[in-house]
Amino acid sequence: MNRRMFLCGLTLGTLSAPLAAEAQPATKIPRVGLLDYVPFWEPLRQGLRGLGYVEGQNIAFVYQPTAGRRERLPDLAAELVRLKVEVIVTYGTPATVAAKQATTTIPIVMVGTGDPLRSGLVASLGRPGANVTGNTILGAELSAKRLELLKEALPKVSRVAFLWNPTNPAQVVHFEDIQVGARALGVTLQSVKVSSPNEFDSAFAALTRERPDALYMTADSMHQLHVGRIIDFVAKSRLPAMYQVPENAVAGGLMAYGASLPELFRRAALYVDKILKGAKPGDLPVEQPTKFELVINLKTAKALGLTIPHSLLVRADQIIE
Repeated sequence: MNRRMFLCGLTLGTLSAPLAAEAQPATKIPRVGLLDYVPFWEPLRQGLRGLGYVEGQNIAFVYQPTAGRRERLPDLAAELVRLKVEVIVTYGTPATVAAKQATTTIPIVMVGTGDPLRSGLVASLGRPGANVTGNTILGAELSAKRLELLKEALPKVSRVAFLWNPTNPAQVVHFEDIQVGARALGVTLQSVKVSSPNEFDSAFAALTRERPDALYMTADSMHQLHVGRIIDFVAKSRLPAMYQVPENAVAGGLMAYGASLPELFRRAALYVDKILKGAKPGDLPVEQPTKFELVINLKTAKALGLTIPHSLLVRADQIIE
């Protein structure tokens, strides 16, 4: 090889090296679809950060919020399917139903659903099958327990308003179960239905007119989006209320008993991690909460002129003073 040919080859090789590097496909960042808006996406992101995920580097999130308009869920779920995200995370039964109807192939991690068996979301808790897994909040199963705690705090309670969403399949189950618990305790249940944000005013008017002894609120995602509005109303109406989500009592509600939603979202990060690493959702058992928190807000009790029995206070996991 003469000197001219050597230099020509060296030049061509040098020029072609960066071009070959540029031609290499960039590493694909897995995308996780977040269906519906809730205040608890941050605990999910925290959980994933703890597992080594850095947003923009090895994970990306695609948000599809409903802003309380649940009728948009099917379209938003369909959009996540069109975008071909690797995993869809949902909160509550309606969002999970919408996602399941939109895809049978993309893994779905449900968070804080009601009874996924009675709602038809999974075949079994141990082996969910298909493309849905995650955790449940055990809302309906604890309805009688919440009524018992409410009755213990307020022995004279005889009529309780149940604020629920009839368009949520899990809420229908909850309403069925709480009626059984109410009859056992000799409590009359007043059904107050709110299926969209514009129905709150009429519901509040009905509560003002019929004046129950207390209110029972669930973890319905649309209701949770407007929980501040509900807490303000019951405070102004001097209406004692029992909540399903512990954080609601921290925010100003009188009492709450149930599983922590932020913790359920943090636990969901484990499912996302396993699925991104190759696990099949149908093989991952549905997780049920094992820790339930009783939160009592004494500041709210004082504002309502109530004295919470010492026997109940000593069992509380958290007391707000």
